[in-house]
Amino acid sequence: MAMTDTNSDRTVLDCGKTLDELSTYLAHDRTPYDPAIEECPECVNALRALERVSHLSRDLIAHDADTVPAPPPSWLNDIINNIGAELRAGRDLPLHHPDPLVSLSITEGAVRALIRDVSDTIPGILVGACRITGEADTPHAPVHVNITVSIATHTPMPPLLTQLREQVMKVLHEHTELHIDALNITVENIHDAAAGDDAR
Repeated sequence: MAMTDTNSDRTVLDCGKTLDELSTYLAHDRTPYDPAIEECPECVNALRALERVSHLSRDLIAHDADTVPAPPPSWLNDIINNIGAELRAGRDLPLHHPDPLVSLSITEGAVRALIRDVSDTIPGILVGACRITGEADTPHAPVHVNITVSIATHTPMPPLLTQLREQVMKVLHEHTELHIDALNITVENIHDAAAGDDAR
């Protein structure tokens, strides 16, 4: 399903591809095979994210959700715009190496992709946006990680958010050296449970 977004043609990844191009490629079932897309980590991450949103959009329309509060009309477009912004490499976040002549780092975009990957393992939750605020490119500087989510209906919210918090902290400690002063998770929407499960 192609994602429609009036701003997508202006959303350009660092590799030069736009979300509009990737959405069209996805709509054609990723055929013919395009190595410039399939061998680009940024494009592959974007395709995965667009595919999740595409499934969710389709299932929200198809599923009988009379008892489910309808999300705001801009909700899916907001998620798409967030995907485009977050997949850009962003800042280089330093990693320690014992050899002072060796410089290691992980990009901000890669860290945000890690957080989205964590959320994909937890049924009933969909990440809307992820932001890292503070001097994340300065070693040992305190940062805040701010995540917005949509929760599936009839899902016990406190344990779900606790699970997300614990797993995000775990993966950030394993793969980054961020000094996380606060991890803020805000529930912005509620989506149909069946649609959310099918979107994974």
